[in-house]
Amino acid sequence: MTKFHDNADARNLQASFDDWNARYEREIGRDRAVVNRSGIEVRPLYTPLDWSEDRYADDLGMPGEPPYTRGIYNTMHRGRTWTQRQLIGLGTPQDYNQRVRMLLQQGATAISLLPCNSGFRGIDCDESPIPLLGTCGTVVNTVDHMDAALDGVPIDRISTAMNDPTPFTLFAFLLGVAKRRGVPFDKITGTANQSDYISHYVANHMFYRLSQPGARRVFVDHVKFCREHVPNWNPVSVVGQHMQQAGATPAETMGLTLSTAIQYAEDCINAGMDPDNILRRFTFFFDISISFFEEVAKFRAGRRIWARIARDRFGAKDPRSWRFKFHGQTSGVDLTQQQPLNNIARVTAQAIAGIFGGLQSMHTDGFDEALACPTEASARIAVATQNILREEAHLCDVIDPLGGSYYVEALTNEMEEKILEVMDVIEKAGGMYKAVDAGIVQRMIGKSALAYQNRIESGAEKVVGVNCYQAEAEVQEVETYRPDRAAMEAQVAEFRAFKAARDKRAVSAALDDLARAANGSENVYEKVVDAALVGVTHGEIIACLRRELGFGHPQMVA
Repeated sequence: MTKFHDNADARNLQASFDDWNARYEREIGRDRAVVNRSGIEVRPLYTPLDWSEDRYADDLGMPGEPPYTRGIYNTMHRGRTWTQRQLIGLGTPQDYNQRVRMLLQQGATAISLLPCNSGFRGIDCDESPIPLLGTCGTVVNTVDHMDAALDGVPIDRISTAMNDPTPFTLFAFLLGVAKRRGVPFDKITGTANQSDYISHYVANHMFYRLSQPGARRVFVDHVKFCREHVPNWNPVSVVGQHMQQAGATPAETMGLTLSTAIQYAEDCINAGMDPDNILRRFTFFFDISISFFEEVAKFRAGRRIWARIARDRFGAKDPRSWRFKFHGQTSGVDLTQQQPLNNIARVTAQAIAGIFGGLQSMHTDGFDEALACPTEASARIAVATQNILREEAHLCDVIDPLGGSYYVEALTNEMEEKILEVMDVIEKAGGMYKAVDAGIVQRMIGKSALAYQNRIESGAEKVVGVNCYQAEAEVQEVETYRPDRAAMEAQVAEFRAFKAARDKRAVSAALDDLARAANGSENVYEKVVDAALVGVTHGEIIACLRRELGFGHPQMVA
């Protein structure tokens, strides 16, 4: 608790609190312990005994100024609201294009592209059973595919995000489209949303494309290439979402994410890059769970920790390098198959937590995402949810509206302590790369995942429609999306014809150059881009790098 000056007001407050607490205990009887997902006990009442305005300068300050608890920009959402960046991935490139145009018309202000699971696994569409293609993402294996997906989308004026694990073939295809359209690379803005290979090794097993050392090599070369050739692109997105969806608590998620960011910064600096040149292009990507106040405190605490790391640990002098820019996605893990329309309420609560937490961009899930790829109808509701919160609920009128709340400020400080404890564990293990290699991170997350699942199964953690307030008719029929089989068959046939008609000498030469770079000192990612431009496919690029840099395998831990 906050220590007050020894004066009459403080003594009176303590006496008043003690009187209230005695009445509370008499009326409520044996009170249950309330503990949030991060293990922090939540008390029934917070007062200046827990947080005093005497701490304002140290804990809060002004928006856009250290310690950045209240936001990284002076005007925050009052001056410019978050980017509405809906994650889209379905069917053929033409299906994607139709959906993205609809969402832009409905108010989305940026786009994201999620590739088909075959793409995540590092293979082309002609290597996967057709019924599986396009069910969870869009089939994009070439520059032609990307061009079709972005037909009519002004890539020089709209920010794009590529959900694109190493070796970042989607981004290479995007650059190919830019070259075709005569768009200078410095006009391309957006984020490599899945550049965080460490989070993939910890929590997203389908993303194992390359060995961990190979992924590290390509990551650093990718950052270097982008800083030299695509200066307005964010090549680093540190993904806490994977950690939290795998079972990490919110505090663990933030601690592990910041530890990962430290690892990436050190790797880039060791490769000769300037901290101020790279750190201002670091971004973060988080899950927003339905634990409302805990999520708000997580983001506020993380923001001020990162500012200290960038300034004090890495010596960054540009205030833009201290900014903790993050994208938030409402948590699909919290959504249920039972009574799926209830998910609209869950997504709304999560979105408000992200807004009050000070995010820079947001994706709101469709209510049917626990069942299948969202339909057009559910996607419209997801976009409208953000529009309603911004326009009708007026959530942008006040910057950091929860700031100064005794509960929120006390919780933010307690979250910061928990986060720093997690980071200390990783630091003592030699950093995030070594901690993952040793299985420390995986065991931490697994333990928390099991504990939370046990709470649900015991009924200690209530989930409406699952372990309480269950409906007699458990299954509510909702429309689900499936790609058109004939269109996908035509897509694969066109792809095979494309491969047969290519300049085979150019393809062979590009793959030789890529292999040579992987075994030498040339920039590997530059050769990935060169290969994409002459028609080398997604699967061919990954197959080449797997041969040279090793295949990624899950880290099994006891």
